[in-house]
Amino acid sequence: MDTHSLSSKFEAVASRLVPLAAIVAVAAWFIIAPEGALGKLDAIGYAVCHRLDSHSFHIGERQLPLCVRCTGEFYAAGLTLLYQALFSKRRNQFPSRGIIAVLFAFFVAFGIDGLNATVYSLKAAGGNAGFLASLPVLYEPNRILRLFTGSGMGIALAAMLFPVVNQTLWREQDNRPALEWKNLGVIVSSVLLVNLLILTDSPVVLYPIAYLSALGTLALLVTVFGLMWTMIMRQDNAFENPRQLWLTFAAGLTLALILILGIDLFRLQLTGTWGGFPGMG
Repeated sequence: MDTHSLSSKFEAVASRLVPLAAIVAVAAWFIIAPEGALGKLDAIGYAVCHRLDSHSFHIGERQLPLCVRCTGEFYAAGLTLLYQALFSKRRNQFPSRGIIAVLFAFFVAFGIDGLNATVYSLKAAGGNAGFLASLPVLYEPNRILRLFTGSGMGIALAAMLFPVVNQTLWREQDNRPALEWKNLGVIVSSVLLVNLLILTDSPVVLYPIAYLSALGTLALLVTVFGLMWTMIMRQDNAFENPRQLWLTFAAGLTLALILILGIDLFRLQLTGTWGGFPGMG
């Protein structure tokens, strides 16, 4: 039996098993996750975020699914992916060096603020001794910097991921940069505006942001696992229209939910709570 025949049979089996596996994974997510719509989103955030109450936005007493930094990162990544899907379409080239420098600056700001916040938290928790004593705290962390550096990182992640998606999927491609200065300006301006609205703490803003941040997290994971599935199946550059991606999407969703649920169950067993890590402030 030749390799092509084996590959065709494997694809036929996968086309039947993957949708079933996706249904099972979604059902498991609904069963395992906490009750309520926001509870289902909590289960997504729980897999990627520390979910410390003191580092999170709240709607009344209700904590959002992700901390401030992760909220900014994943909602901005989701919006950036959506914007590029609508306006860049099949453009498959990385941005210019100037834009990459801006994106790298976003990455550096995220790293500095995150590291500074970590050192600050460790020292505040009574760890100001030994090696920690020699580490400087550059400034007192605050939610404004967490939100803005997180959203900058989200833009950078999505901007670099999108051309990889197009390079991997499409048979006919558009050999132009997926992100140009005008589009970057629109994305950054939109995110800045949304961030300012988020900082009002209005439930009218925070409710949709809770969904956007959690679904942005899921979208990134589904995209990455979908690309992995495409390469495993040796379907690189085999697609001509989005309708042909249903199996890739189902496989990516299944693998993403398996990862999320695996981390959730391990962390829940370890900590006994759907909240932040015990003992961390």
